[in-house]
Amino acid sequence: MNNIPELRQSTLQKLVTRHETAPNLVLMKTFGSDQWESEDVKWEAQIGNRGIMPFAGEDQPAPIVGIEGVSAHEATAAFWKEKTYLGASFMNNIREPGDSRKHYTAAKLLSRETNKLRNRCDRRKEWMFCKMLTAGAFSYLDRRGNKISVDYGVPTAHFPTLAADRLWSADTSKVLEDWFDIVEFYEYHAQAPITHVMITSEVLRALVLNKGVQSLVQKSAFGDGDLMTRPAVVLQSLFGVQNFLVYNEMYEVRSWLASALTAGAGPHTITVDEVKDIEVGDTIYGVAHDDDGTAPTVTEAMTVTAVSAAAGTITATGAITTSLRSQVDYVYTMRKFLPKDQFTVFADTIEGQKIAEFAEAPFDLNRQYGMKVDQKTKWDPDGVFIRVQNKGLPVLYFEDAVYSVTVL
Repeated sequence: MNNIPELRQSTLQKLVTRHETAPNLVLMKTFGSDQWESEDVKWEAQIGNRGIMPFAGEDQPAPIVGIEGVSAHEATAAFWKEKTYLGASFMNNIREPGDSRKHYTAAKLLSRETNKLRNRCDRRKEWMFCKMLTAGAFSYLDRRGNKISVDYGVPTAHFPTLAADRLWSADTSKVLEDWFDIVEFYEYHAQAPITHVMITSEVLRALVLNKGVQSLVQKSAFGDGDLMTRPAVVLQSLFGVQNFLVYNEMYEVRSWLASALTAGAGPHTITVDEVKDIEVGDTIYGVAHDDDGTAPTVTEAMTVTAVSAAAGTITATGAITTSLRSQVDYVYTMRKFLPKDQFTVFADTIEGQKIAEFAEAPFDLNRQYGMKVDQKTKWDPDGVFIRVQNKGLPVLYFEDAVYSVTVL
């Protein structure tokens, strides 16, 4: 009797979940949003001057000063959506995760899956804000599925790269001198003080280990120990900014294989269902499943060397020991919203006006604004679709109010 598997008692003790909590997305909260009347997002900007009036002869005519022009900007709002399907047989026969005795109610399952889609929707919005601040442009699809790009007109001088001997990971770096250069450049062009500094832990590491920074901190009230235990607080005080944020929030890009990939040495040509968010230089991993779809095995890392949107292929180098199957397995990469090598600064407002905000555009038959979550029941076979949609575009009112330096 003891050898009959069905009669053996086992207890499920615990459920551990990952990547299901709401993401901490700071930029969409910082800039906020507003409702715009159409998908054609248009805005104008006028920058006054801080000129000084010239001397003039008292008995002479006053010199004429010109009127500042208005710069016009226009773009089509981006649209993104996603849906998932839950069949009746699936919902009626799934247990509660973490409890082998309790049935997972359909309402609870629907709520959980809806929250996952909402989080994915918000991450796309945050992605657009990050691209605006660190690259000044990004690409998306129009209503017909054609790729288009929005360029915010940020001067190229606002996205510089330090010289090789000045990179903050180099022994010859001059971080503090670079910081004063950043402040002087930004305040001269934006005519406003820096209020936000955003970096990733990679840049933080370079700052903490920099000998010049360590030497200066040792002479301050903090002492060198605090630089290790609370680096963001020390650096915020050192740089004298209101907000110093180490921003490591990440998102996953996943593409399902459209054809099989055989194990072996690279380079590999990988045909997938979607390549839009895969970039050259990404480290991707393959995930192979057992025949029943469980027990995923993660393959060795591969480095992306080329992406072809027309062919739907990714070219990657690196040897893998596990073959991947079409429609069953996938490749993925994890990426931070902020570039890992950039030092990004901005002022959230200039003269009381936000430098940017999210323009919510109307969509749906009822002119929906902002994220929309809806469900549709399917009859025979029974099931339900969950769909999440959103439409809009970040708008940047002051092109010279963002500045992002490649420092690694």
